[in-house]
Amino acid sequence: MDAQAIIHKVCSMYCDNEDDRKDLFQEILINLWKSFPSFRGNSKFSTWMYRVSLNVAIQRLRKTNKKKEDVTLPADFDEIAHPQKEDLPEKKLKMMYAAINQLSDIEKAIVMLYLEEKGNEEIAEIVGISQNYVRVKMTRIRKKLKKMVEA
Repeated sequence: MDAQAIIHKVCSMYCDNEDDRKDLFQEILINLWKSFPSFRGNSKFSTWMYRVSLNVAIQRLRKTNKKKEDVTLPADFDEIAHPQKEDLPEKKLKMMYAAINQLSDIEKAIVMLYLEEKGNEEIAEIVGISQNYVRVKMTRIRKKLKKMVEA
C-alpha cells in the first residue's frame, strides 16, 4: 500500500465528512514531514507512517472532544436493522461499519490494521501495545461488534 493510501485510510476511518478528511490529511502530512528526522529505520516505513497518522488522528479527535455519543447512525439504520433479503450482504456491511464507528479510537485503529491484514506484531508496534494485548483486544472487539450488530 502506498503512502497516500495509508493516510487516506486513516482519514476515512476517523472523519465523517470530506472537509474533515481533507483537513486531517493535511495535518498528517505536516506531522509526517516534521517527524521524518525521528524515523530510525527500526521498523518498516509503512509501520512508522501508520503510527504517526493514527496518533495525529486520535489527537485531533481528542481536541475536538468528539465523544461516542456524538456518533450518528446512518439515516437508513431502521432498514439496516430489518434488511430485505436481496440486500442482506450490503446491509450487514453498513451495519458493521456503523458499529465500528462506535468503537474507541484504539479499537478503530486495531480493526483498521486487522482489515489491512497486518499481523499482530505489526499492529502492536503501530498502536504501541504488546502482541498479547492485541490478541486480547481483537477477541474483545469481535465480541463487542457481534453484540452491536445482533442487537
